[in-house]
Amino acid sequence: MKKILVSIAQITPTFLNKEATVKKALKAIAEAGKKGAKLIVFPEAFIPAYPEWVWVNPPGKKTLTNPLYEALLDNAVSVGDNTTAELCKAAKKAGIHIVMGISERNTEASNASLYNTILYIDDKGILLGKHRKLIPTSGERLVWAPGDGSTLDCYDTSIGKLGGLICWENYMPLARYAMYAWGTQIYVAPTWDHGDVWVSTLKHIAKEGGMFVLGACMPMKVSDIPDKYEFKKQYEPSKEWINPGNSVIIGPKGNIIAGPLSNEEGILYAELDMSEIPASKWTLDVAGHYARPDVFKFSVNKTGNDIIKTI
Repeated sequence: MKKILVSIAQITPTFLNKEATVKKALKAIAEAGKKGAKLIVFPEAFIPAYPEWVWVNPPGKKTLTNPLYEALLDNAVSVGDNTTAELCKAAKKAGIHIVMGISERNTEASNASLYNTILYIDDKGILLGKHRKLIPTSGERLVWAPGDGSTLDCYDTSIGKLGGLICWENYMPLARYAMYAWGTQIYVAPTWDHGDVWVSTLKHIAKEGGMFVLGACMPMKVSDIPDKYEFKKQYEPSKEWINPGNSVIIGPKGNIIAGPLSNEEGILYAELDMSEIPASKWTLDVAGHYARPDVFKFSVNKTGNDIIKTI
């Protein structure tokens, strides 16, 4: 079985600036490709930055939130736009698979709402698909709409079966089980979460699913937020880090093989020995010999819920 070099881009976006953030992404993609990585995973909502204000602003304080949402919408990604084309071109040039976290405009309908989405691009520059977060967590519901089962999927690629979930979707047992049942071998978990509990969750998922798990998180300091946004003043003057990152790569036995990378920007690398997957499945295959379909029944509704159809 082959060995594969993979990477996580733990880098800070240029806050609510799509163009500048994409430039940082392209630089990281090129660097990882030159080092021989066959996959690079970016954090949740990397383009154009995670909307940190949902945890800081009072929900009714529209004078603080309105300009932020306007900027987020203006700098969001529409699947198939120039940003998507740039990422596909970079993937092909570097010969690398990309998993990219974005805020996605709902161009299929009003063009004014957003989804928390990850894009899957292969090493030939082909957009394999996207996944919209099934349920935004708590305050995130102030900016993102919920996705549906039509974007829940796993992809056959030259490096193995690639799939995953976003942040606290990983606490949804049935969503995880779908990824296991589809045979995911390299499982991505772009996130805003960090810390010991989160890392222990990813270790559990790796062991439970018998696969490699890449937890990609975004480092961010208070100083990364432009002064023009009033909500920045709500942080304590002594506060430096909003999110330390804590990106990590974990093996099928639940063992950490790279990271956590904390309180810094960087690209985290690890070599995956794919022969470890069948070795772990021999003793525990939760969607195989442990599934017990005679006792439990499971289904996934992959029907989309279109807002508007033209007949």
